[in-house]
Amino acid sequence: MSLGITPRQPDLFATTTSFCEGRVAADSIYALLHRECFELFPDEMFADLFMDVGRRSVPPMIVAVVMVLQRLEGCSDREAVDRFAYDLRWKYAAGGLDFDYPGFVHTVLVDMRARLAASKDPDRIFKVTLEAARQAGLVGRRRVLDSTALFDAVATMDTVTLVRSAIRGVLKAANNALESEIRGVLARDDDYLSAGKPACDWEDRQAREQLVDALARDARAVLGVLDGRELEPVLEQAGELLATVVGQDLQADSDGVFRIVRGVAKDRVISTVDPDARHGHKTAARGFDGYKGHVAIDPDSEVIVSTHVSAGNLADATAAEALLTHDFPAETAETAETAETAETAETAETAETAETAETAETRIEETLQVFGDSAYGTGQLLQDLETQGVQVFCKTQPPRAPGGRFSKAEFTIDLQAGTVTCPAAHTVKLRKLKSGQAARFGARCAACPLVAQCTASPNGRSIHLGHHEAQLQAARARQTDPDWKTRYTSTRPKIERKIGHLMRRKHGGRQARVRGRTKVAADFTLLAAAVNLARLGVLGLDRQTAGWAISTP
Repeated sequence: MSLGITPRQPDLFATTTSFCEGRVAADSIYALLHRECFELFPDEMFADLFMDVGRRSVPPMIVAVVMVLQRLEGCSDREAVDRFAYDLRWKYAAGGLDFDYPGFVHTVLVDMRARLAASKDPDRIFKVTLEAARQAGLVGRRRVLDSTALFDAVATMDTVTLVRSAIRGVLKAANNALESEIRGVLARDDDYLSAGKPACDWEDRQAREQLVDALARDARAVLGVLDGRELEPVLEQAGELLATVVGQDLQADSDGVFRIVRGVAKDRVISTVDPDARHGHKTAARGFDGYKGHVAIDPDSEVIVSTHVSAGNLADATAAEALLTHDFPAETAETAETAETAETAETAETAETAETAETAETRIEETLQVFGDSAYGTGQLLQDLETQGVQVFCKTQPPRAPGGRFSKAEFTIDLQAGTVTCPAAHTVKLRKLKSGQAARFGARCAACPLVAQCTASPNGRSIHLGHHEAQLQAARARQTDPDWKTRYTSTRPKIERKIGHLMRRKHGGRQARVRGRTKVAADFTLLAAAVNLARLGVLGLDRQTAGWAISTP
């Protein structure tokens, strides 16, 4: 299939432009795309996705516009092509196409997503919106980070369904000869062809236990057949999934019977259809199944600068590096350029003398500033950001103790001297552990008059310090500064509104439309591109001779 070209000379009397102008708000995403779609998404931008010969494709600029509007309005593929066919604003956004411009089938959108995913630059649509914002001066050196839950597009499976489905996956991936060999070791009266739960009297406890044990033995027999063989990648992946679901949920008791493990495994696979999805908790009381969508925005323009998608059970702080990766190379390049300039100068002293106070102040303002709630106030992240020279405005939670007893904050911790002093003035030495350090007061607590306010343990109070206690102490001290509080409270909440923009549509917003972390991440990035364009329309993005700029009314 070769590259299709979008028409630029519509019929003067049949174009949607004359009808929509004056009816569509000038600051809407439809008007912005109408004015700038050929500059934002020229057909040539997608030339690498097509061959030089073959049938002409639907012009990729038109497809890109439809994909953006689809994500913004939360449409399915079929709904999106219907909107393009019958909603004049969509044709107006695609450059002012004629009323009767032909539509296309929904599989064109499927094909375009697949081509983008297989290309060297799958996120090019988002990058275009970000580059336009950068040229217009809308991206500074401040970032606000946060995450939100993304519900998976599959049903969460119980243990029985998981194991049986994983066995079916191995049988499906095996060739005919290997499938026959595997079926020869299966003991249950089950062909493993149909999906869903097997037949069982679910109210009979003994029947349930027998079914679980039989499934576990079939699974182990299948893994025994695969053990030691050189497998095709698809079959190897299916075998690893089977081993994972059996290992996470089942174990043999002393009587040799396999039973379901009580509790939930730390990184439990919840579906064989989407093995990347996980149990997640936004708060202790609110759980979900799926992924987390992470966002970094510029708080001044509210432009989304980067996105990332992780499994639902990962902490927010683990995604911070991925969100900020693109901010550090620019800093490094700037530093290298400054160093090169200094080397070519006559002397370093002359260059230092020539630096004015205004330049020094500008450099301070150009330091990257990162804002985040307490999910990002971890010792490891604080250390990593401070190493990069970042100004950190991430909230760190104060230490707490159960039952309203003395918290760690009420103990005097001297890291240099390696001592901890309790509220009753008892001082003990810190001892090193693999997880950090600990101070144990032991027998000192027995006769202490404050023991009831301190601990209920018969062994006395213990204070545990992690490897990043110094960073946490410094962060808590910074948070007491009124200026720090003012900057945090005036900046951090802005991302909540942006997440509201991203999640306002149920279909394709909080509810994932696709399966697998890679596809969910691509879809989330496309949604961010659509929200960025809507924001740029409100701000007045305009293409000028020198590049993108914000037009003043």
